[in-house]
Amino acid sequence: MVEFYKATDLYQSILNEVSKVVVGKEPLKELLLVALIAGGHVLIEGPPGSAKTTLANSFARAISGTFKRVQLTPDMMPSDVTGFYLYSTNGTSSFVPGPIFANIVLADELNRTTPRTQAALLEAMQEYQVTIERETFPLEKPFMVIATQLQTGGEGTYPLTEVQVDRFMLRLFSEYPSLAEEELVLNNIDSIDRHEIQAVATTADIQAIQAKARQVHVSAPVNKYIVSIVSALRGEPDILSGSSTRASIALFKCARVLALFDGRDFVIPDDVKRLIYPALEHRIKVKPEAEMDDVTPRMVLDRTLEKITVPKI
Repeated sequence: MVEFYKATDLYQSILNEVSKVVVGKEPLKELLLVALIAGGHVLIEGPPGSAKTTLANSFARAISGTFKRVQLTPDMMPSDVTGFYLYSTNGTSSFVPGPIFANIVLADELNRTTPRTQAALLEAMQEYQVTIERETFPLEKPFMVIATQLQTGGEGTYPLTEVQVDRFMLRLFSEYPSLAEEELVLNNIDSIDRHEIQAVATTADIQAIQAKARQVHVSAPVNKYIVSIVSALRGEPDILSGSSTRASIALFKCARVLALFDGRDFVIPDDVKRLIYPALEHRIKVKPEAEMDDVTPRMVLDRTLEKITVPKI
C-alpha cells in the first residue's frame, strides 16, 4: 500500500514530468491529477491551441496508461466512440473496440457533436462499462474522460445537457499562456519537441493512491460544511436549478485527494474552499431574469459562501 509520503512524491513526480512538455498551467495540472485520483472526469473550456491535447496525452504517458483522442464532429455516431460489431459474410462477427477503451480518453470539442453521440459517454463515465448490442464490456481502470468544449457556442454546436455536465467532477479552464510562459516555450521549443514523456508511475500505483485517498479522514464539521454549501445553493433565489448530490461527492472526494497530496491524513476546510469553483460553478444554472441583471454562477457562489460558517478544526 502506498504511504502518504510516497503519494506526495508520486504526485510531484508526475507533475514534474508533465511540466517538461507543458509550460505553466500549474492549477490545471494539479486538478487534473486530483480528479484522476478521485475517480472523476474533467471538462476543460478554452480556446484552440491551449495545450489541452498535449496535457491529456502527457498525463497518460506519465502513468504508463493508454491514451485515445476523439475529435468530435456533428456527423459522428455513438459507435464511433464506443465501438461496434463487424459482421462477415460467413455469419461470424468480431468486436471492434472504440476509443473509449483507454485509461485517458480525450473527447475533443464535445459540444461539436450531437446529443445522441454525447450520451454515448454517459454509461462509461458513470459505470465504467460500455454496453453494445446487449453485451457489456468493462473498462480498464484507472479510467478518465477529459472533455473539451468551446467557451462560446455558434453554428454547429450542441450545448451539453445538465445530465452530461453533471457527470464531470470538475470544470477547468485552459487559457492562452502568459507573455513570460510563451517566451519560455519559444526559448525551449526544440527540447520540448524532442522530449519523450517518461513513465514515472504505473496504473497500479494510481489505483494504490486511490485506495489511500479513501483512508483520508473527513470530520463531521467538514462534512457538514460541504453539505451546507451545496444545500444553500439550491435555495438561492437566482438559481434555476441547483447542484445534485454529485456536487457534494465531488467536493468530498477531491478534498481527500488534496489532503493526501499535502501529506495529511485528514481534510481541512481550506481543501474544500480550493475546489468550490471547479466543482460547483458548472453545475449551477442562473435564472434568465437574473442573467439579464448580469448575475453569474460565480457571483451566486461567492454570495452563498459568505453565509456559511467555516468550521474550526
